[in-house]
Amino acid sequence: MSPFDNPRSWLLLALQGPIAVSQEMVFPHGCYVVGEISPVLDFEASTRERPVPARDKVTNELMWSVPVLDGDPELKASAKSVAVKVVSPVAPEIPAPPAALAGLPFVPIEFEGMTATPYVNQQGRLAWSYKATGMRAARSATLNKKGGPKDAE
Repeated sequence: MSPFDNPRSWLLLALQGPIAVSQEMVFPHGCYVVGEISPVLDFEASTRERPVPARDKVTNELMWSVPVLDGDPELKASAKSVAVKVVSPVAPEIPAPPAALAGLPFVPIEFEGMTATPYVNQQGRLAWSYKATGMRAARSATLNKKGGPKDAE
């Protein structure tokens, strides 16, 4: 069967590689850093004794894995945890949480320059890999209608 036999495959053929997306498209209810930022490793070049950091194929900059929790209340627990790769010469820093959230293990953040790349995971399902060029503190603790962070207007 050719990819041209399935009309939906035309979309997949047209959308190869990273797709520019916004924070609001990926995390309409906001997202929260829930762990330590770590370097992404180049699994082909690394050994157990000598880890080699991965570099972005386009910019050749280092990549950092930021573990986040998606704020969507309708997601299953297994789908809430996401890692976003940040492309940067140095590790991004987790911003200080707003005073109202001080002491909690969640820090609301926003990503800048996001892209999404589709791929087929080990279960044979469509999945997404997310990259960003930076991250910052969420601009406002004001909630939108869906319950997530919204910029002050």
